[in-house]
Amino acid sequence: MSAVFSPRAVLAVRLAVLALLGLAVATVLLFVWRARAYEQLGEPIAQPIPFSHKHHVGDDGIDCRYCHTTVETDAHAGLPSTAVCLSCHSQLYRDQALLALLHQSAATNQPIAWQRVHVLPDFVYFNHGVHVAKGVACVECHGRVDQMPLAWRAQPLQMQWCLACHRDPAPHLRPTTQEFAMDAPLPPPQQATALARAAHLESRRRMTDCSTCHR
Repeated sequence: MSAVFSPRAVLAVRLAVLALLGLAVATVLLFVWRARAYEQLGEPIAQPIPFSHKHHVGDDGIDCRYCHTTVETDAHAGLPSTAVCLSCHSQLYRDQALLALLHQSAATNQPIAWQRVHVLPDFVYFNHGVHVAKGVACVECHGRVDQMPLAWRAQPLQMQWCLACHRDPAPHLRPTTQEFAMDAPLPPPQQATALARAAHLESRRRMTDCSTCHR
């Protein structure tokens, strides 16, 4: 008795089922990632050493660039090395138990495993240097870190949130002299438009093209 379905038809059905299963798994993972992104909003991230941005930035007035040395030039802002921390703490509070891991890092030449607060999926490309060069201030994405005892995610960093800025960037730009000031107000509309013009931004079509962020 001949088979009801040909081998080719059976293979097609199997492939279709596998594709549907793959799509279902991808959909579940996407929803989990989106839910976790929102759950983490406003939740302090535990660190090996409880570094307080509120103390260092808000109280002591340390500029973002002192620790995040490559934020103006590279895709990644850069995490502070042990040497950067010791530029102060080789003298200040050097015998505090809280900083024992810092001195251990210096002695063993092993970097401190800081936990990332703002994590993007691997399929998203983001360049800090480009955004800073165009006038996007730290506070726009990272919030008032000068008021955070432990850093937390202030914005969802999801695609629609990013696209809202890419579609209309002018209201989100600041003068280059105020990009690293936590309390600098947004400029009035006329100045914002002038800043956008001076920044020589790409066209809206280019800024919202998939290939701009997904490479």
